[in-house]
Order: sequence, then C-alpha cells, then structure tokens
Amino acid sequence: MYILVSACLLGLHCRYNEKGELAPGIRELMEDHCLIPVCPEILGGLPTPRTPAERMGERVVNRLGEDVTEQYRKGAEEAAHLAKLYGCGIAVLKERSPSCGSGVIYDGSFTGRKIPGDGVTAARLKEMGVQIFGESEISRLWDALRGKKE
Repeated sequence: MYILVSACLLGLHCRYNEKGELAPGIRELMEDHCLIPVCPEILGGLPTPRTPAERMGERVVNRLGEDVTEQYRKGAEEAAHLAKLYGCGIAVLKERSPSCGSGVIYDGSFTGRKIPGDGVTAARLKEMGVQIFGESEISRLWDALRGKKE
C-alpha cells in the first residue's frame, strides 16, 4: 500500500525550523508499505528555514504578518496530486501544522494555543477521501490497516 507521509516525519530537515526526525513507528510502516514523502510547504514554494505560520480562518499568515495562503494552497494541490497519482488512501501527517494538522491546529495567535481545525493540505486530502493520521496515531493506523486485511 502507498501511504503519503509528511517528509519531516521521515527525518527530512524540511520543517520551518529546519528540523526533522524519524517519528516512532514510521520505520515499521516502511517495512510493509511504500511511503511517499511530501512537504506541502516546500511544494508550495516556501524555503527552509521559513518564518513560522499559522492558520487564521481561511488564511495562513506567518509571524511577520505576511499572507502565505497561496503557497499553502499550491502545496496542498501538489500533495493531492501525489496522493491521487499513487492511489494513497491514507496519509500520516505532522500534527498541529498549518498545512498538515488534522483535527487540531494552532489558533493563529502564535501563543501555542490550539483550536479544532485542519491544515490546508489535511483539509484538501480529506475532501478526496484520504484518511489522515497524525504521528501520535501510528498504533491506530496499524489497527486500521489490520482491519483492511481482514
């Protein structure tokens, strides 16, 4: 099975702060499945490192007040294209990210407060029917995968 995965969770140094770390459980997924790395921010044309950004309603704005919504939308469309190309029905995405967060994201105040919501890419993938898991939900993903085999 092909699974779309946030590249930073595979250890690529593509996060806003140039960090990346192999998330627990990802290596085990690699043993049984083909993981497709994706960094929507880079695919949308943003550099690494970059100024932190958060969603503010439908917009994405960085800490300097610059609107980077179009880059996030472009990256989401590129990630959606990859998901469709590879037939990915599942994605493991970076939690709380303005791009990849699913269910909970930062509130746009840059204070660390969280609110219910989805990042731009997570929302786009959900529209396509892709099931999203965060890095803390790998065991739930394994349960879902076992259920598909039965």
